[in-house]
Amino acid sequence: MLSDTTRVRLLWELIDQELAVNELAARVGKPAPSVSQHLAKLRMARLVRTRREGTQVFYRLENEHVGRLVRDAVYNAEHAGPEVPRHHVDDGAAPLESVHRSRSRAQGSPRSRTS
Repeated sequence: MLSDTTRVRLLWELIDQELAVNELAARVGKPAPSVSQHLAKLRMARLVRTRREGTQVFYRLENEHVGRLVRDAVYNAEHAGPEVPRHHVDDGAAPLESVHRSRSRAQGSPRSRTS
């Protein structure tokens, strides 16, 4: 389920909020029918639940564990790149890790060096 970037983006948008299909489609930049198909798969996997209000269907995450799973998956993916992950940057201030990742890997971690 999380191997598809559109589904991950949909789940990310649903963290801490409930949204209608058209709003989700606008936020992820995909056509509503495509988003509906992705949401159906997420619903079958029990990652999201629905609520109908008139003709609109609203989606939200199934529970707080799904939200945690999505956050952890996205944060873990951000650690795979060469830059400091966005979630380590504090409101535009200097990142918590000030050394570029490729440089720190080349030099080795401080724990692996001997004094």
